[in-house]
Amino acid sequence: MHGCQLRVAYRGVPGAYSEEAARKAYPNCEAIPCDQFDVVFQAVEQWIVDRAILPVESCSGGSVHRNYDLLLRHRLHIVGEIQMSVHHCLMALPGVRMESLTRVTSHPQALAQCESKLNSLGLNTSSREPFEDTAGAAKHVAAEMLRDTAVIASARAAELYGMEILEEGIEDESGNLTVGRQPVVPRKDRSFKTSIVFAGEEGPSFLFKVLSALAFRDIKVSKLESRPHRQRPLRLVDNAVRFDYMYYVDFEASMAEPRAQKALAEIQQYTSFLRLLGSYPMAMDTDSMAAAMS
Repeated sequence: MHGCQLRVAYRGVPGAYSEEAARKAYPNCEAIPCDQFDVVFQAVEQWIVDRAILPVESCSGGSVHRNYDLLLRHRLHIVGEIQMSVHHCLMALPGVRMESLTRVTSHPQALAQCESKLNSLGLNTSSREPFEDTAGAAKHVAAEMLRDTAVIASARAAELYGMEILEEGIEDESGNLTVGRQPVVPRKDRSFKTSIVFAGEEGPSFLFKVLSALAFRDIKVSKLESRPHRQRPLRLVDNAVRFDYMYYVDFEASMAEPRAQKALAEIQQYTSFLRLLGSYPMAMDTDSMAAAMS
């Protein structure tokens, strides 16, 4: 119930925000670092770990499209979501003064989330260098002894890699999903969210029909995301080349509810492809976690 003995994969190195999310979701888990998102998915599929934590969205940086594509490619199930406040810190090697800094490195999402602060410090766009993950950036700067380079990462990353915090308190909301091999059994005794992905013959009323199937049953859509159709990205219509898309939709209802079941049955009539990614407990606020065991 509390994540005891669970092994939870995340992308990054110790000190990454995804590690923090994993421990928030399953407090007693063993957090397993992976160097790529693909490896995170493979670790679950190959029974190396029991769960994986995936960042999917932040308020300022937007969606993590890579993970949407991987959700479609791998036959795993969303089993929970975590919302948490991210506390960014600007750090450098011990003894380095702010005026000595000429560069800042971090994950692109973190750099985007700290845009205003970096501008105020004179660290403009040309001095920002993207890195694969926030904690990895701190580890790299510490290992290479880069005294002209600042890092945006967590306070734990600063502690782990011997960095000194210069500024802190830049916060943003970050959305994370947990995935597992087995789906959650939907229930009606608490708030659930359901995620689907679908494709269909594009037309003037295609999306209207799909969304109407939910709206007419008083089901709230919390997210709509489009991605290029990987198997058929282009098609010819009236001698014109058109893009084909996959659509990801999150709606606030449990698949245990008849209204959700009927909505999905109607949506299936309008789509050429439809897959249920998961029906899972909702995270109700930034200090709560709703991740179910499978």
